Amino acid sequence: MRHYEIVFIVHPDQSEQVPQMVERYKGVIAAKSGTVHRLEDWGRRQLTYPIQKVHKAHYVLMNIECDNETLAELEHSFKFSDAVLRHLIIKMPKAVITPSAMMREEKSKSMMERGERAAEPRGEARPAEPPPAA
Repeated sequence: MRHYEIVFIVHPDQSEQVPQMVERYKGVIAAKSGTVHRLEDWGRRQLTYPIQKVHKAHYVLMNIECDNETLAELEHSFKFSDAVLRHLIIKMPKAVITPSAMMREEKSKSMMERGERAAEPRGEARPAEPPPAA
């Protein structure tokens, strides 16, 4: 079996159906003894350019291990689903289980926001002291 990375974007009106879609795809993979190594729901994001007059879409990333028959079945379901605006399937050399750059970026953003709130001064701030003269 080969490893693949799949990203698909879903029409924003169908965002509430994303969990059911993911479960269906996971079921297709599991039925043929494949595995899902990584699954990330990136949520709604702004598109770089409009697709079918839509400016935002729901993104999902999956790293899977499956055979060609399963992959063909998944691709067929992506192509003929009205909810899926675009999909991309990339063959990978090995299983990827670490968080993607998108998830690491989101995590660092949230940590930065928490850190900024904690670093805010309470009350009046004192002016910084000038450096000692040499």
